Amino acid sequence: MKIRHSAIAMALAVACSNVVCAATTVNLKILALNDFHGQLESPGSLRNLPTDPAATIPVGGIDYLAGYISDIKTKNPNTVVVSAGDLIGATPLISALFHDEGTIETMNRAGLEINAVGNHEFDEGKTELLRMQNGGCHPTDTNTCQGAAVGTPVPFEGASFSYLAANVVDKNTKKTLFPSYVIKEYEGVKVAFIGMTLKETPTIVTPSGVAGLTFLDETKAANRLVPQLLAQGVKAIVVLIHQGGVIPVSASMTTLNTCDGNLDNSPIKTIVNGLSDHIDLVISGHTHQTYNCKLTTKNGVHTIPVTSANSQGRAITDIDMVLNSKNGRVLNVTATNVAIDRSNVNITPDAAIQGIVNGYKTLSTTVANRVIGSISADLTRTLSTAGENVMGDVIADAQLAATKDPKFGAAQVAFMNPGGVRADLTYASSAVGEGDANVTFGEAFTVQPFGNSLVTLTLTGAQIEEMLEQQFVGCPNAQSYNRILLPSAGFTYAWKATGPDCDKVDPASIAINGAVIEPTAEYRVTVNSFLADGGDKFFAIAKGTKRLGGAQDSDALEAYFTANPNLAPVALDRIQMLP
Repeated sequence: MKIRHSAIAMALAVACSNVVCAATTVNLKILALNDFHGQLESPGSLRNLPTDPAATIPVGGIDYLAGYISDIKTKNPNTVVVSAGDLIGATPLISALFHDEGTIETMNRAGLEINAVGNHEFDEGKTELLRMQNGGCHPTDTNTCQGAAVGTPVPFEGASFSYLAANVVDKNTKKTLFPSYVIKEYEGVKVAFIGMTLKETPTIVTPSGVAGLTFLDETKAANRLVPQLLAQGVKAIVVLIHQGGVIPVSASMTTLNTCDGNLDNSPIKTIVNGLSDHIDLVISGHTHQTYNCKLTTKNGVHTIPVTSANSQGRAITDIDMVLNSKNGRVLNVTATNVAIDRSNVNITPDAAIQGIVNGYKTLSTTVANRVIGSISADLTRTLSTAGENVMGDVIADAQLAATKDPKFGAAQVAFMNPGGVRADLTYASSAVGEGDANVTFGEAFTVQPFGNSLVTLTLTGAQIEEMLEQQFVGCPNAQSYNRILLPSAGFTYAWKATGPDCDKVDPASIAINGAVIEPTAEYRVTVNSFLADGGDKFFAIAKGTKRLGGAQDSDALEAYFTANPNLAPVALDRIQMLP
């Protein structure tokens, strides 16, 4: 059994002088990020004081992220930069338009060495993900291999860092899609990094993206590797995992290192509690949270840090690992989440990387700044008590409008998944100067950046009710938190939070244009291609028949804006919460 890190550290402090300890220890610096999502430019600000929402600091941007990494590296030659997944996918137009090649190129130059695959790494499928690692141009899109314009090699160079996928197995080869781990050596001490994604990836990625792949249990996959690593002389093991937890505190400059709630009732806690006691550190992601926790592993005594650094490059986790140079064991681990503060005068942003970003910005500007419509007020993701939001409702309305015609599906209702609504549309002009009220393609793309296509299918009334029940925690095989679908105009229903599992929706309240649905009647329903195949655990939708493919979701939204100038926010009255 391992001795707890804190006990070892205390013993060292008492038992040896600084000179002796320096000679018998190796100090490793691990810099960790997660859920970068191609955010090459700053995603905005973090609150400086929880009591003063107006006090904020600008954060993020790959130029400043690289600056922080460079600054920290100068203080310790034993530094490794790692990521816990979703480096790409669900990205802004500046990255997505070019299949995220710019994100890979700038991360190469920022010093990233290891990335565990996340669910969004599979958005464009296995073949495209392998291209991200190996390089080469996209086989069909002309928006690829833009190195001549941005100052990078042609063809696309691919990642100089290693993708890891310990729990993703190719069904044909029976091998993992990428290596399960990397072993690095620092002053003669070996450190292993295991990388994996959440086992539920197939439920939240379009099926074509994970075709031919099997996703294994995270805890079992990690534990299975431990004997192999020990046999190679590795005594220090780090897990990079694209799965996480939730804390009840909003991210701010003063809450970056909180562990409120201790990650109770979260997937990451269950995973860590089952890990081998030989594992020393877990770097997590997926939930876009900022936390710095200590959780026990399998024996219930061995306590290890479990960290997450928010998302989109807003923060980085600065980790110090002290290793015994004689036997390779971990003596102590301390972690601190640090904001990527763009106002920090002690950090020099990377000019070469910023030059690459500027190049991609120039290439994408014409597409991004094209005005596609106008709004009369902000369209936001602010939730009603019942779980409805304006932006999601408008997207659903656009998808219904695109598929109502019998030639395009004869849809009667449309639904949008809340996780696919990634931003608000604001009335005020953006920095590009399109003018108040105007909506640009770039803004709309930021709202729904996945490039899904529309699918119209037939569901029975009973299947629609089943779908609605699958929105809630407690229904078997359903959600880890309530995930309320956003419906198009004319569809109404009511639900009760205190209702029994799988019986929270009042069947008599489910109606289309005022007519209560009949369990055996058939209805034409439009969803995006992600939901159509059961994404987000809406398995009832996957039962749909008579499928008809449609336009891209972004094209449907653009057409809706064109047809409805000066679009006003909709009333949030489609879903009701019963007392």
